[in-house]
Amino acid sequence: MQPVQENIYKYKATAASLRWVQVALFNFVLIGALGLMLRWTFVAPVAGVNYKFLLHAHSHVALLGWLYPALFIALLHAYLPADVQSKKTYTWQFWLSQGAVLGMLLSFPVQGYGAVSITFSTAHILLTYWFIYRFLKDAKAAKVSSGNYSLSFRFVKAALFFLALSSLGPWSMGPIMATGNSFTELYYNAIYFYLHFLYNGWLTFAVLGLLFWLLEKYKISFNAKYSLLFFRLMFWACLPAYLLSVLWIKPDAIVYFLGGAAALTQVISLAILVFILWPICKQLLGLFGNWARAILILAATAFILKTLMQFATALPYMADLAYQLRNFIIGYLHLVLIGFVSFFILAFFVQQGWLSFKSTISRWGIGLFILGFFSSEVLLFLQGIFYWAGLGAIPNYHTLLFAVSILLPVGLILFFISQLSSKHSIDQEAVQESEFELRKV
Repeated sequence: MQPVQENIYKYKATAASLRWVQVALFNFVLIGALGLMLRWTFVAPVAGVNYKFLLHAHSHVALLGWLYPALFIALLHAYLPADVQSKKTYTWQFWLSQGAVLGMLLSFPVQGYGAVSITFSTAHILLTYWFIYRFLKDAKAAKVSSGNYSLSFRFVKAALFFLALSSLGPWSMGPIMATGNSFTELYYNAIYFYLHFLYNGWLTFAVLGLLFWLLEKYKISFNAKYSLLFFRLMFWACLPAYLLSVLWIKPDAIVYFLGGAAALTQVISLAILVFILWPICKQLLGLFGNWARAILILAATAFILKTLMQFATALPYMADLAYQLRNFIIGYLHLVLIGFVSFFILAFFVQQGWLSFKSTISRWGIGLFILGFFSSEVLLFLQGIFYWAGLGAIPNYHTLLFAVSILLPVGLILFFISQLSSKHSIDQEAVQESEFELRKV
């Protein structure tokens, strides 16, 4: 490819990524607003608002409107050449998936799981299949598996495998409901199947893939032997770790044993990851600015807590406690989806130049968001502990939770506005000059 043409593809791919990141970030703002509405319903119920229907909208937009496109953008950028990233195929995939998310956002609050919302969610699943197929085909053509990113791409392929595997949960809902098993153990375990392989599989492995991609891209030496061992242990542990999600039905002892073995393997894997990263943590953190570095550390802390908490649920008593107290479940999910995955994504986007903490508004925004997240997590887990200890509800608990939760959408709005006015690393004049030179050729 001619250097001039290569520059055009590079700039256009970067410009598209910036636009898409802003769309995904806007969805993040919507998630914060929906979450605040959910918490307000416990303070003063709103006539005509169905909590469960609104919760479905909140969760679907979070998983499919923010986290999915964010990783979609990151994986294209990390592993495919600029000319391949610029294919109309991926543009269609991105905007069609956003259309499906919009459909879910509008339909779930009105009807919950109904004909319209199910149609849009099904369409999104089919779009993910298209992305998996196209991305892996283009990556194979680019010989990614045998190139400089061979290790990190193992994590990415595993992530895409788990993304496809998780979809078996939604597909099974039709037959389950048709056979009169709605809201039974089978019904809820199908939902947990979807959630487990989505956040412990797809999201976790995609983040780990991007982490190792940074090490490979910036040529930070790390122990390849132990890294491969870490990958294999994590991958094979993820499959039986699903059993931790079904302990609430009090299955046979063998299920507890297999789930516990998987959880223990993940703890061992965590220890191996620390062994790999500790000698090079200064080099890794040196890739990030002060604010992005702090957020990355928060993401790492959340990942450690996630792994340890998951191991704790392998114990029968802790498993029962976790599933009896909804506060623990909500706190855990937010720890994973916001504390671990979202914080890493934000740090990664800043490191790549798509988001910025240069303005005062952006720093205030992310600071308020972090404060709101930390405060709400403390309240959620503290209330769970109060219930466990038989102390009842924290005085004005729901009002307090709503009050600190205001910081989440407010912080995201400020951060989002700051990104619209920030100057990112795209030289539009260079793009125009390159196009002019190419036309002359």
